[in-house]
Amino acid sequence: MPAPVELTEIVTAIACLIVFTRYPEPGKAKTRLIPALGETGAAELHRQMAEYTLAQGRDLRSRYPVAIEIQFTGSEQSQMSAWLGSELEYRQQGSGDLGDRLSQAFVSAFERGFQSVVIIGTDCPELDASVLLTAFQQLQHHDLVLGSAADGGYYLIGLRRCIPELFQGITWSSDRVFAQTCTIAQQLGLQVSQDLPVLRDVDYPEDLMVWKQVTAKISVIIPTLNEATNLAQTLATVQSGKYIEVIVVDGGSTDETIAIAKAHQVETVIGAKAGRAHQMNAGAKAATGEILLFLHGDTCLPPNFDHIVRQTLATTGIAVGAFELAIAGSEWGLRWVEWGANWRSRFWHLPYGDQALFFPATVFRDLGGFPEQPIMEDFELMQRLKRQGAKITIASASVLTSGRRWQKLGILKTTLLNQLVILAYRLKVSPIRIARWYRGKNP
Repeated sequence: MPAPVELTEIVTAIACLIVFTRYPEPGKAKTRLIPALGETGAAELHRQMAEYTLAQGRDLRSRYPVAIEIQFTGSEQSQMSAWLGSELEYRQQGSGDLGDRLSQAFVSAFERGFQSVVIIGTDCPELDASVLLTAFQQLQHHDLVLGSAADGGYYLIGLRRCIPELFQGITWSSDRVFAQTCTIAQQLGLQVSQDLPVLRDVDYPEDLMVWKQVTAKISVIIPTLNEATNLAQTLATVQSGKYIEVIVVDGGSTDETIAIAKAHQVETVIGAKAGRAHQMNAGAKAATGEILLFLHGDTCLPPNFDHIVRQTLATTGIAVGAFELAIAGSEWGLRWVEWGANWRSRFWHLPYGDQALFFPATVFRDLGGFPEQPIMEDFELMQRLKRQGAKITIASASVLTSGRRWQKLGILKTTLLNQLVILAYRLKVSPIRIARWYRGKNP
């Protein structure tokens, strides 16, 4: 009896993400940006954008069973592999215009057994893993998924079967690509998903601001005082971000807080007078980022927080953002506390510091920083912004803060204590007096 045939190649994922790109060779990459950046600068930008896009693809792969394939021009496979990593699949792009190459890429992928295929380029830095995930989810119920680009093209196309007609008669590199594709899809009777957001490409010098917004450096400022129990976990979530700097401002810890910060290779560890306002303002003075994010030492940021922060502040006129609040602990009462905090934040536009406030650095400095008072500095700063008519927004993601404050006195007592503090502050009781009373009640 003959031995069974061994399969030498097994497709473990039924979905495939194909990334169209080219090798970042000066003079051949991002040529429309050469007048603004020069040949070397344009190629370097292309390199950064391609690596950023691929990072989003890898993030997707951690959440969804998808194979990633690079289809390239302008080099050999060995160069591409050395640049982007040997674990990926590489193929030369086909011949012809963009439509021909897209059609050939879909044919090849479906012939290899994939049941859903999405193709993207590397010119859209606003495209993230969440959008990619939505695209593949939409493909489960639609024949065609399109992501509309602001310039009239599309940054993403996904199919469940090859449909060559979608790539015929299209005026490529024009503002009619998306509309023409939708017209063809309608004529073919396809189920089309257009639920993806409209995103911006970076093709011309005037588009460079998009890339700057997406990669703006975030300075994460963490005031600490004896946070050895929580700081390592907090830093782990912070350091998952890209284009960030971390600044720990210690108020005189007597435990291992500073040693933990240094062990986690925090770029800047400085001391300041104890008190969150003093410490956060000291951190802001040391920061070099275009965005300032203030994070309590016992609070963890959500996955992809850096992208969320940049996207939130990219909206015109937003002066400050914050996350929704989640509290560690299984007690049902904590869920009510979360609900109340998030309702207050969204409907009264009044987030507190434990929700990780973030600002454009220029806005924060124009405000003069946090008022240097011993308590309610976050409340007072938000009130100032509201009086100025500034836009305050809450991101649709949650930070996770320690439940220790509620565990000390109990959920009900702690909630009542917090409300009494707010009432006293509104009644113009001195913050110094409130702080002494609060810390006596909540040691």
